[in-house]
Amino acid sequence: MRRWIRKAVVLAATCAWLVPATVVRAASDPPPLPLELLFDNVAVSEDARPDEADFDGFGASLSARDLTAADWTPGRELTVQGARLTWPRSRPGEPDNVRAAGQRVRLYGGSGDALAFLVAGTAGRETGGAGSVTYTDGSRSSFRLTAPDWRTGPLAEKAVALPHVNTEDGQLAERARLYVRTVPLLPGRSVASVRLPRARGLHVFALSVRDISRGWSGSWAASTSGRTSVGPWTDRTLRLVVHTSVGGSRIRLRFENTFADEPVRIGGATVAVRASGAEARREPVRLRFRGRSGVVVPAGAQAYSDPLGFEVPADTDLLVSLHLPGTVRDAPLHAEALQRSYLSEPGDHTGDRSPDAFRPEVTTWPLLTGVDVSGGPGSVVVLGNSITDGIRSTPDANRRWTDVLADRLRAQHTVPRFGVLNHGISGNRVLSDRYPGDGVSSDVAGVSALHRFDRDVLAQTSARTAVVFMGVNDLRWGWSPDEVIEGLRELVERGRERGLRMLGTTLLPCEGESRCTAPVDAGRVAVNAWIRSSGVLDGVLDFDAVLRDPEHPARMLPAYDSGDHLHPGDAGYAALAGSVDLRELAAGP
Repeated sequence: MRRWIRKAVVLAATCAWLVPATVVRAASDPPPLPLELLFDNVAVSEDARPDEADFDGFGASLSARDLTAADWTPGRELTVQGARLTWPRSRPGEPDNVRAAGQRVRLYGGSGDALAFLVAGTAGRETGGAGSVTYTDGSRSSFRLTAPDWRTGPLAEKAVALPHVNTEDGQLAERARLYVRTVPLLPGRSVASVRLPRARGLHVFALSVRDISRGWSGSWAASTSGRTSVGPWTDRTLRLVVHTSVGGSRIRLRFENTFADEPVRIGGATVAVRASGAEARREPVRLRFRGRSGVVVPAGAQAYSDPLGFEVPADTDLLVSLHLPGTVRDAPLHAEALQRSYLSEPGDHTGDRSPDAFRPEVTTWPLLTGVDVSGGPGSVVVLGNSITDGIRSTPDANRRWTDVLADRLRAQHTVPRFGVLNHGISGNRVLSDRYPGDGVSSDVAGVSALHRFDRDVLAQTSARTAVVFMGVNDLRWGWSPDEVIEGLRELVERGRERGLRMLGTTLLPCEGESRCTAPVDAGRVAVNAWIRSSGVLDGVLDFDAVLRDPEHPARMLPAYDSGDHLHPGDAGYAALAGSVDLRELAAGP
């Protein structure tokens, strides 16, 4: 009975806001209102009072306790995929989301590259529909918004997963999911309002305009390849070594708590140019986070440091030091750094210029996912697997093919000197997840390219061109060439929809490696034929033609082979980068 009373109160409150609009407008098209004034559904309940919410129409709801444990508290600003979204300020048992039914939402978001929605579905499957954006100059654009189901949707794409579902019959140990979805905006135009889709079971908790690019270029980046056990680290300082592609006079860093189910606290962080080992060339400079020395990064979210006046040289190692004052037993990380970094003895050593406190070596990049510099023409993003990750290249030498490509871009004046962002993950596939996207796992080969594309390509700082160099792992593990082609086609279409120039590379020969059988090579040849001739891509980098043995095309030339017949060595990586026509990186889509 209380649920029906509550629904009547919510309906009356909603109608109260709409009645004045009918005086001046047709009842079917009321004026746009801020999202929170349109809330008509209650998704969050206290564990002891689950009947105060009914998210899905069957009495189930999200646990307020679980949200608090993830640091998704009322009014908490969350940055996900570069978009700042505010979790509703409502208390448990109060309306906190709107069921999408064509409502008009007022925004004061300015211009950006995308519109971001914090959503979930309750239809038992993915649900969605068409919406539209109205800009301050009167122009419009349309979009399609979808939301996976909050109990059955893919964990690999979630913003956060909560460990329980509240019901009137008791709490269930079942993962509840929330998602962030982005849709494109017309460039350079300020958003005035958004019309939500009419879609049964699509719930919107927050929305905002995303602008992660203005005035910045990406200089270094790494994908989160999984969440795995570490340490445990208690009151330790990580000193991570990263290599810039381009420079600038200001810097900001991105820390990411991807795939986590609890927040992580960074007590303080600094940046310095590296001298050697863990030694800084000068005193490290302290980073701030909205004016504060530290930051708590909620589960599944990101934190950007405040812009800092700091001369960032191109083609240089930086030391990024972060103090973890609590105990960290597992962390999201990039597993194959091919770069030695450092862990301190107990204490906050972020300000140390000396390397004396740093002894053990770390061969991963935990938490840190991006380094941006001021100005510049933007970035080239490379989405790949272990070959892009640089496996079998010389460690600590920055001889990945993307590093050599960055060297070439800096040394010329024909095309813009883009930053180069390496989003290769060893073992990664186009179609299937190696890491499941949730929980602690020893498999750190990442979620699929299809599942990470929004985060690792579309949300990257000032992305202008994307290079997709993937597919051989799918073939080696039993996927058909037709399936791989369809996956690649989807990636290309999603990138082009956002205005990116989409380039593809042919797949390298790998005969001699245990899984590169004759059928796999036949599939590789078929995929390469499609890449070269389909016309779907904006350009093709024919890496197969560069490294194959002319006398035996199914094999890599011995001079380029690292010895495992799957990965190039340093000479092979240099040959790949040297073969790129740089003009292909700069033309329009």
